[in-house]
Amino acid sequence: MTVFKGSPMGELARVRQVTTKRVSSYDRTGGNDDRLHIAPGTTALLADVAGAGCINHIWCTMVCEQPDFLRRVVLKMRWDNEEDYSVEVPIGDFFGVGHAQTTDFVSMPLQMSPGDGRAFNCFFPMPFSERALIEVTSECDVELIFYYYIDYEMHDRIDDDMGRFHAQWRRQNPTDGISDTGMENHEWSFGGENPDGTGNYTILDAEGAGHYVGCNLNIHNLRPKEWPEDLQWPTLPGESVPREIFNWYGEGDDMIFIDGEVWPPSLHGTGTEDYFNTAWCPAVAYNAPYHGITLPGGPNWSGKISLYRFHIEDPVCFQKSIRVTIEHGHANRRSDDYSSTAYWYQLEPHKPFPELPAVEDRLPRPE
Repeated sequence: MTVFKGSPMGELARVRQVTTKRVSSYDRTGGNDDRLHIAPGTTALLADVAGAGCINHIWCTMVCEQPDFLRRVVLKMRWDNEEDYSVEVPIGDFFGVGHAQTTDFVSMPLQMSPGDGRAFNCFFPMPFSERALIEVTSECDVELIFYYYIDYEMHDRIDDDMGRFHAQWRRQNPTDGISDTGMENHEWSFGGENPDGTGNYTILDAEGAGHYVGCNLNIHNLRPKEWPEDLQWPTLPGESVPREIFNWYGEGDDMIFIDGEVWPPSLHGTGTEDYFNTAWCPAVAYNAPYHGITLPGGPNWSGKISLYRFHIEDPVCFQKSIRVTIEHGHANRRSDDYSSTAYWYQLEPHKPFPELPAVEDRLPRPE
């Protein structure tokens, strides 16, 4: 029987019959060129491990002279000789922050570490029974310098009920909102109804048996509501922003539909900041083990925002299917640039992913 680690501290003393291994970019000649030189438009193999085991940690960092390269470089993973990728995500988004940006933050499964968030860490366990294949594809126009570690264990076998790790990136740019022409700003922001979830932004649409373990959501606020220079930005923005310029990007309810259910779903939330475990229209950076705001945006919630929520203690289980959605503004009234990465485990086979958008459709908008 396979024995996996339990809680990090509670099971730390248990001696397990596994073999610990690593694959990395170290210089095979014994020199100091401990990195891959990835040519434009090519795919580099990071790991190809045969047998049964579990990846426990991935670290990487990279250098590229091309702007927005974190959306041009795609991380890909396949398990057990499957035909379709189980992970296919722009690499910056995979490690927790969108918009091809980095920032120092700490969560339980994902971290961007100093300097300036350019050291990426993933601690999601990734079991496999026959093979683990990890690749990185560069769609940059110049060379990509890539350093990495992949730490893993080899086991005699993997239990049949161990789900495989999956991660998928999506984008809607912009979301399909409504015009605010002729409407008072407060009514446009908070009025209207959404009685069935139609038009919600989709974070995940999967089939099979497994559990959803979280996401990061990235929003570029595209609505032009300037903050007057002579008006002081309030300490509690949700309570004191003037109604006529209020440009809060959130207010959209999360709705998670399990096993084909119709509206109302079993998991129906109360607003964007509520799903991400914050409150009252926050406008500050914050990070905790399971939720955070890595990019808070500018005055009046302008610019680019990135949030994360991990269901580590409260995974959302499904037996047949799951559809994770969120409104883009109350009643889907806002037309902003939305992108997301969903993380989940499931038994194979999985539903094939939608085709990853072409590189020009992945790049972030200018500020």
